[in-house]
Order: sequence, then C-alpha cells, then structure tokens
Amino acid sequence: MNPPLPPPIQPALTGRAETPMAFVQAIVQAYAQRGLDPLPALAEAQIAPETLQRSEARITALQMEWLSATAMRALDDEALGWFSRRLPWGSYGMLVRASLTAPTLGLALARWCRHHGLLTEDIALHLSSDAGVAQLLLHERRPLGTLQEFAVVSVLRNALGVACWLTDSRIPLVQTTLRFAPPPHADSYRVLFDGPTQFNAPVHSLQFDAGYLSLPVRRDEAALQRMLQRALLLTVRPYRRDRLLVEKVRQTLAEHPEHSRNADDLAAWLNLSPRTLHRQLKEEGASLQQLKDAVRRDLAMDLLLRTQRPIKQIAFEVGFQNEKSFMRAFKGWTGQTPEEFRLAKAP
Repeated sequence: MNPPLPPPIQPALTGRAETPMAFVQAIVQAYAQRGLDPLPALAEAQIAPETLQRSEARITALQMEWLSATAMRALDDEALGWFSRRLPWGSYGMLVRASLTAPTLGLALARWCRHHGLLTEDIALHLSSDAGVAQLLLHERRPLGTLQEFAVVSVLRNALGVACWLTDSRIPLVQTTLRFAPPPHADSYRVLFDGPTQFNAPVHSLQFDAGYLSLPVRRDEAALQRMLQRALLLTVRPYRRDRLLVEKVRQTLAEHPEHSRNADDLAAWLNLSPRTLHRQLKEEGASLQQLKDAVRRDLAMDLLLRTQRPIKQIAFEVGFQNEKSFMRAFKGWTGQTPEEFRLAKAP
C-alpha cells in the first residue's frame, strides 16, 4: 500500500498486546505458500517463533504493523496470500489515490470499492445506505479457506482506516457482521472493531451512520505522500476526533432550537454527556458558542435576503432579546449592519 520504506526500526515491546496470534500464523502461511522463510520477518517484529503454537498469545499493534510491512515487501503482495493473484506493492496506495479527488466520503468509498474489483475478483466490495445507516459489504466470490478471517478482517479494517483518514474523522461503528463463526480469540474483536460484532451473520459488513458519507474529503496529494510512509497505521490508529458531531450540532441548533437552550439539553438530545459534548467539540477545534453564532448568523442572513421582515422581528427569530444586541453581533460577524447587508445584496 505504500512506497518502499526505509529499513524498519526494531519495534519496542510497548503497548498492549491485543492482536491475536492467529493473524501471525496467517502471515506465516503466506510465506509457506511461496516457499519462503518467515523467520527473518518474525525476528524483525520481535516475535519468538515458539509462540506461534500458542493460540492464546497476542502481539502489539506495532509488532503487527512491522511484521505485515516486512511480509508485504518480501512477498511483493499487499494481500499477503489471501487472493488467487498477488496485489503488488503499491496496489492499495493506488486505490486511495484514485479516491482522493472525490468531493465526499460517499463517492470516495464507492470509487475505492469499484477499483478494488480491478485488483482481484476473489471478493467484491459494495457501499449501500438505508434508513440512515451506511453499510460497507464484502462478498466472497471464491472460498478464502483458512485465510478467510485474516483477509476479511484486514480488508474491512483497511477500508475503515482509509475512510477515517480521508475525512480526518473517527467513524464509530454501529455494528460489524461476519459470516464466520466466533474464533477462539473472539474477545480481540472488541479492539479490532468498536461497537458490537455479530458472527455467523449472512454477510460481512461494517455499519455506520450514513451521515459520514456526506463529510468532505480533506486530504490532498501531499498528505497522501506523508501517509504512505506508514500506511499500515490506517488499520491500527484509532481516530479521536469525530467531524460528524459538528454537523449534528449545527443541524440540531438550526432545526430543533427547543433542544438547544443550553449544553445540557443539547447533549441529552445527542445522547452525550455535556462533558463529552464539549470535549469532542474542542478536539474538532470548535465550541458550542461558535456553532450557535454561526447558525444564528446564517439564519439572520437568510431572513434579511429572503424576506422584508423588520430588523427587530429578525432579531427575535434568531434568538436575541433585543434589536440592539442583534445589530452589534451581526456587525461583528459580517462587518456590516443588518440594513447595510440587506441593501448591499439587493438586486
């Protein structure tokens, strides 16, 4: 997924070891398929070969990142043996680049899914949306055998990581569904995917709020080049900021002012605690007061341009107690009084 990396740095054995050994075993199996020795890769990731037989063993996310990167280079296969043909080095980076110019995440993900089908016919990816829930669906077109779990989990986590990176936003999952039975390490899925995971499901899928599909793509070619230096972080890095929250707050302030009298009412309407609301807005670089002012400003400008209502009435409709405070605030927003703004925009 990325251009050639500099010689890997030996990962420090820090961080929580939560990645199941089954995924390491799958990479070792990919080496065996090519008749290659996995021991150098294991050594580079500081994984003792004798732990391979311990199904309860775990490794850290950093160890998994370096093991995968080393294996992808050695095998020249970013799919690590999942598919009937190799995905040469740079394949997943090409998918991201093809999605980079999309205006919204919905279009970017649709492109990503379509172009993935050009790389392999073994699986098909499809994006759908219904009743406010988006689904990224993965269909197996041929049996993936013993590599099924590793392949499906890796592709879905990569797609989610790309979506989060493109929008620079955390995308919390409503649910993950998987066709296979719960593996012995099913407890690891609370880390692999947030939200509930359903095994023995009819289809492999990630489900999330469809509102994220409308978020703008925030990355450019320069950002892509930086990301590709350690592209595997996309599958292990949790995003904290949630850009959809700002849009939800804006919408609530505009459409449901009865729930926006104070932070407590607004947070309850959004199913958050007031503390979480303020913290997440701060992470996004916004504040509740800034968003209130922006909504008031937009509504005031709309009423000034679209109607001939008196300034005093508009002041009351946008939430001000008197005309004087509204005029002072409006001039601070636009540099003009309401009358000057209305006259300047008149045909």
